[in-house]
Amino acid sequence: MGNSRRNFFRSAAVFGTGLLSWSEALRAQTRSNGSEKAGERAKRGEAPRNGPPVRMITADTGDLPFEMDGATKVFRLVAEPMRRKIVPWKTLDVWGYNGSCPGPTIQVAQGDRVRIVIENHLPESTSMHWHGLEVPIEQDGVPWISQKPIAPGEKYVYEFTVHQEGTFFYHAHSAMQEMMGLIGLFIAHPRQEFSPRVDHDYGIVLQEWAVLPSNSVPNAASMEFNWLTFNGVAAPLTTPLLARLGSRVRLRIVNLGMDHHPIHLHGNQFVVTGTEGGRAPESTWFPMNTVLVGVAQARVVEFEAKYAGDWMIHCHLPHHMMNSMMDLLRDRQISTADLTEESAMWQMQSLAASAKFKHVHPSPVAKDAEVHQDFRKMHSWKWEWTNWSKNLKHSGCRRTGAQE
Repeated sequence: MGNSRRNFFRSAAVFGTGLLSWSEALRAQTRSNGSEKAGERAKRGEAPRNGPPVRMITADTGDLPFEMDGATKVFRLVAEPMRRKIVPWKTLDVWGYNGSCPGPTIQVAQGDRVRIVIENHLPESTSMHWHGLEVPIEQDGVPWISQKPIAPGEKYVYEFTVHQEGTFFYHAHSAMQEMMGLIGLFIAHPRQEFSPRVDHDYGIVLQEWAVLPSNSVPNAASMEFNWLTFNGVAAPLTTPLLARLGSRVRLRIVNLGMDHHPIHLHGNQFVVTGTEGGRAPESTWFPMNTVLVGVAQARVVEFEAKYAGDWMIHCHLPHHMMNSMMDLLRDRQISTADLTEESAMWQMQSLAASAKFKHVHPSPVAKDAEVHQDFRKMHSWKWEWTNWSKNLKHSGCRRTGAQE
């Protein structure tokens, strides 16, 4: 694959997608070291791989560090307003944790005792819910039910033992605050890695943003959105997820937005091995390449990286592949683009210049494309009223008001 084509995919205009990339360097390393399956190792009498699971990587986000207090892992999260550049030409004013949106990933092992100290630097009260984790009611994080809200400037301490394994997440238990960005991954690794063991483990958080043109503050009350991000960014800012040819890859995908997302992987078949409830029985696995990740759900997929190449992973809903490209839906949608052909062309030229895309004229535009829908409806109703009146006249009826 040529460099120009590879650069095209890494800077693809299909915003809101991630990219799963097998690099030339990794291919060369594979050829020299020899990536082999467990069966081939067994033929040579080598012991099967075991031990603790590999650490999950959350590209473009990172992990939350901890300190030990005896046998307890202590994490510290600060909820605060921040700015997040989602693409080179768009920066949002969002809410996050520790300067990150989504927040940094918490990684623990099954059986760990954890303490999470939350400090609120937001302009309003907040709380923290541990989504999917089985914790005592006092630690559940629902304002006025299991706890008093954490006021601005205050701290709150959550502490519990993690007896599960799986892909979980933490988020403020307020719909508005969730849509402002307050979410992060919480990964509980099993005591021993599952079989078959994976070589690469990646986490992806799906978020949606409703942002008007020339604005930077998301509309948290909107039912529609015009930006979709993977781990807080969209192409071309997404970091490729690298895997060695012949290795086994795990993807953990979490969705906390307004829409469900059918996540599609190019060029490879996978199986769903887990949900927000933990590991799924192997008897439930079957091959697919698109998995529907519902709102507030997690889906874990695994596959063998059999085919060399730069493979894309993205939501397959057409509008969700076109960040900031929906318009002309009147009051049900944010007007994200200019509505006349001339101004739209200028907008696309500006985008092309900043993102280094090739700019071409769109397909032909209908003559009445810029006529407002209500204007067309008004003329339609006028025609229908005229014809109805003529029919009444020809039928001998009199239009005399309510009595008829």
